Amino acid sequence: MARHNDTGKQGEERARAYLLSKGYKLRATNWSCGKLELDIVAEQDGVLVIVEVKTRSTDVFEHPQEAITARKIRNIVEATHEYILLHDWEGDTRFDVISVIPQGDSFRIEHVEDAFLPPLS
Repeated sequence: MARHNDTGKQGEERARAYLLSKGYKLRATNWSCGKLELDIVAEQDGVLVIVEVKTRSTDVFEHPQEAITARKIRNIVEATHEYILLHDWEGDTRFDVISVIPQGDSFRIEHVEDAFLPPLS
């Protein structure tokens, strides 16, 4: 496996552990519908939380959160719509981003709640 794949996998593992430590219930990881994928689907206090995880080996050139383009947001929202329909979710939904940046033997985790809203279309 390529090093960037290992870094991404470690980042998602760290993000899941972080969410669990904060009391989130994990509903799904790497949930896919066709070509669309949701990194983490969690729940907290009756809110469905869709978490996009961005891991980078460094934040020198681009902060991981900046890698989420308008197209990526549309794909996340479309996948979320499918998830909600398949699981009959009727509560609120929010979109978070967790950035994971390795720092020596540990990781820096930044959790942005309500990182974006679904685009109006």
